[in-house]
Amino acid sequence: MEKVHMTPEGFKNLEDELKTLKFVERPAIVNAISEARALGDLSENAEYQYAKNKQGFIEGRIKELESKLSRAEVIDITKLNGSCVKFGATVTVYDNASESETTYKIVGIDESDIKKRLLSVESPLARTLIGKNVGDEIKLQTPSGMKEYEIISIKYL
Repeated sequence: MEKVHMTPEGFKNLEDELKTLKFVERPAIVNAISEARALGDLSENAEYQYAKNKQGFIEGRIKELESKLSRAEVIDITKLNGSCVKFGATVTVYDNASESETTYKIVGIDESDIKKRLLSVESPLARTLIGKNVGDEIKLQTPSGMKEYEIISIKYL
């Protein structure tokens, strides 16, 4: 089975979501299904259909989370160092076109949030950055055209 890389924070977030689904959401939806059943004819009962659909989603998400957590490779970023970009690095890049700097942290796929500048290790930009050093220039084909970046700094926080 393929390992799923994540930070300790990402692992904890997935564990918390799993606990909420198992011990809050699952019992609530079972209760909602019971209440909807009591209303009578199930073939025309929108509440019942909605509850059953939600139950299916919850059960699917529980299985997905359990699988990811069982395959998790938690990487403690505080113990990392080095001069090249790897998982967990906080990388500042200079965008030649916009003449601006942006800082990203390379995290696991479930932790990514571009608004918070948390870049999935599976993203095209992260894959291009991995293995590079300060001063390296990279080119990345994007839907809006070719982008060129220079790596300004690499930190492990």
